[in-house]
Amino acid sequence: MSDPTRLRPLKEAARITQMLDVVLGADRFDRMPVDVIGLALEYSRQIAPDSPIHEVVERNIPGCVGALVYGEALPRQWAILYHVGQSDGRRSFTVAHEFAHYVLHRQLIEEDRRFDGGLYCDENAVVRRVGSGIEKEADEFAAALLMPFHDFRRQLPAKARADFETLSRLSKRYGVSLTAAILRWLEYTETRAIMVVSNEGFAHWAKPSTAALRSGRYIRTRETLFELPAQAFAAKRDYSDAALTGVTQQAGVWFPEPLHEMCFRSERYDQEITVLQFEADGPRFQPEEDETDVFDRFVRSGQAPDL
Repeated sequence: MSDPTRLRPLKEAARITQMLDVVLGADRFDRMPVDVIGLALEYSRQIAPDSPIHEVVERNIPGCVGALVYGEALPRQWAILYHVGQSDGRRSFTVAHEFAHYVLHRQLIEEDRRFDGGLYCDENAVVRRVGSGIEKEADEFAAALLMPFHDFRRQLPAKARADFETLSRLSKRYGVSLTAAILRWLEYTETRAIMVVSNEGFAHWAKPSTAALRSGRYIRTRETLFELPAQAFAAKRDYSDAALTGVTQQAGVWFPEPLHEMCFRSERYDQEITVLQFEADGPRFQPEEDETDVFDRFVRSGQAPDL
């Protein structure tokens, strides 16, 4: 029997999504992403006029990406904080994550003594989306609100292979980072794919699609140090157009089968994103490319990746 609380984040996000579709039109993403800051301010006034979110502001909160805090006076006045220096795309998901805490968890945050004055969220909870409990619920809400599946799947079907040009276009469509867009795609794609986030030749973290995981294709990064293959673009520090477009790596480089590898480097965050895609469906387990200015095409079309 399903747990009704497990579905609450998606139901609340769907409720707001349907409202936005009615007010702004089902084609709203053709014009602009969700204005999540304006939404958080206005929606909170509608559902809790005596205890709304009164500001969304940038603050220096070391060790955290974002926070939902409240004042001492009653009724509570709330604020969303996001850490300094975030790109527009990362800020959007951070604010959506904290807005989710307001919609779903503000009573818990106010009443539980563990949350002294608010809830502070780190990179694991927001950027990497590997939190549990209420952090996972906030991520689910934020992703569904900013990148609803009914639109995302139309842009990139579940059986289709992805490339950075498409993924970057989608990150711009939804006003999120490239990382967030790839994670959303990995949630529903029927292809076998893995995202690897790395620096200095080692993987910081990795995320497989369900199809990849079921075929035994994943990379362990918890409590272990995963060194990138010497032939990997990130290990070679090759961030050319060939890396953006990708190449086929032979069996034995990453896994015992060939795959398509593409890589993008973010100087802002000092890290690389590598996307691996396998050619075939693969086994199931129980629990030369054109190098013509790929990045320039992103920039000319307004699709420069935002990690």
